[in-house]
Amino acid sequence: MNPFLIDAVGRQHRPADADPRIVSLVPSVTELVCALGLARYLVGRTGFCIHPAAELAAVPKIGGTKDVNLEKIRRLAPTHLLVNIDENEKPTVDQLAEFVPHVVVTHPVAPRDNLALYRLIGGLFGAEAQADALCAAFEREYAPTLAGAGHRRRVLYCIWQDPWMTVSRDTYIARMLALVGWQQWEAPSERRYPEFRWSDALANAIDEVLLSSEPYRFTEAHVDALEKQLGKPVRLVDGEMLSWYGSRAIDGLRYLRALSAS
Repeated sequence: MNPFLIDAVGRQHRPADADPRIVSLVPSVTELVCALGLARYLVGRTGFCIHPAAELAAVPKIGGTKDVNLEKIRRLAPTHLLVNIDENEKPTVDQLAEFVPHVVVTHPVAPRDNLALYRLIGGLFGAEAQADALCAAFEREYAPTLAGAGHRRRVLYCIWQDPWMTVSRDTYIARMLALVGWQQWEAPSERRYPEFRWSDALANAIDEVLLSSEPYRFTEAHVDALEKQLGKPVRLVDGEMLSWYGSRAIDGLRYLRALSAS
């Protein structure tokens, strides 16, 4: 058994036959597929799979991450479906599994989980050397990120407004922030992406608010309004850099270091 070809639900996979047909329902994994030199095998992607634009321009869109077009995917006749536990609905994935031979489930929850993800996708599709190169690049950025961790900072990372939503500490984003000593605010709710309300108690429990560029597109107007309301520093951050695992995580570590130093 190849330990690198076991997915997030413990399913063992074998290397794909020649000329696989891949549909990816995960934007960051789609980007990783391309970074591994496997774009030629992509036959379908979501509308949110936008990087790298040039390589994906000719790849058909099959809906969103949660509202896919089942019949369109069926017509594409994929051999492999790439999904994620957080981003894709299990009932939809179960329906797709009825006619897609190989469903590969991903679920990175910490930055170093990227190493296994690189080896899983690379090993499945004959890109082991490229996966090793990504692992090495990740390690080169990971070590200085840990070494450069500054003073502990209590932050509130916001992903949505109306209702306001954040992330739990049991998420990839929170664990990325923790690399530089930033502790994500702990919501009373046990949900991974809880709703919250602003209050004096909450403001007193944090040092800074981070407004993500995705999935909600916060602007400088939100920054100004919250700073006046809370009396605390507020800034916009690049959500792709802090939440996208896969190959983007390598640049994400570099981005995080710069962010923590500013």
